Amino acid sequence: MPAVSVLMPAYDVEPYVGDAIRSVLAQSLGDLEVIVVDDGSRDGTAEVASAIAGEDPRVRLVRQANRGLAGARNTALRMARADVLALLDSDDLWEPDFLAEQMAILAARPEVDIVTGNGWMYGGSRHGELARPCPDPRPDPDLAAILGDERAVFIMSVFRRRVYEVVGSFDETMRTNEDYDFWLRAALAGFRFTRNDRPLGHYRIRTDSLSASEMRMLRGILRVYAKTRPFVQNRPREVAILDAQAERFETEWHAAEARVALESSDFPAAVEHLGLLHARRGGATIAFARLLARWAPGMLARVYGFRRSRTPAVSAGPMLP
Repeated sequence: MPAVSVLMPAYDVEPYVGDAIRSVLAQSLGDLEVIVVDDGSRDGTAEVASAIAGEDPRVRLVRQANRGLAGARNTALRMARADVLALLDSDDLWEPDFLAEQMAILAARPEVDIVTGNGWMYGGSRHGELARPCPDPRPDPDLAAILGDERAVFIMSVFRRRVYEVVGSFDETMRTNEDYDFWLRAALAGFRFTRNDRPLGHYRIRTDSLSASEMRMLRGILRVYAKTRPFVQNRPREVAILDAQAERFETEWHAAEARVALESSDFPAAVEHLGLLHARRGGATIAFARLLARWAPGMLARVYGFRRSRTPAVSAGPMLP
């Protein structure tokens, strides 16, 4: 039985999946398996993974009809044989000592169930920046911290099988933020987190369809909060944190809806969401933009297009890993 099972969902990642798998096979800790779940890809993803699997028996390829990221991870979870499970997306990369360092922490601290890592941004306007601080001044994540900081747990995390056995699988009804939901359920169940803030991974930023991705992420995180709230209703501190976060992201959602409406020249929708955004955030600029959307939409479109051409896109909080 391997020491670590690496769970790798894959969907239309032909240009990247080979490098991701090879970064696992190059780990200094070699006692592992990597389970690649091709989730109904329409490109050559499965062929790339199959070729590598033919060269190294530690690679196991599963092909399935598309079920989304959570469904692919759940298939890998069911197939995993190790007592320690690790998440790596199929367009990301690990440095050779990633697994060895996380496993050393688990060995030294039996009370810890989840080790969350760190890495560098790869691609996009933030290429080369750290995904998380190093050194990281934040305390180890707990329920309150994860509720109040959606960036508290990095996607490149390693956890003991007992977390999955108690918490269950990823929620397949969610198409985004299913990992955030999983970590919150783990924290609610009392599992212990710690950080290894040394950057040992590369998190790829793919800039295709940023507005649509932002909208999905915002809707997803609001759904996570709605799902979680009944489980913290007798914990006043956590309820206050959750409600403040929900208010924050509802505001961000209206801002994103307004941007999408402006980009698609849907000015009635822009009027609606700018009005809702002004009710939450206030400000003369938003009020003026709403007036323009109602009475001079052509002028607003030109102003907005000019500002977009001069201002780099900024990702919303929940879009980060």
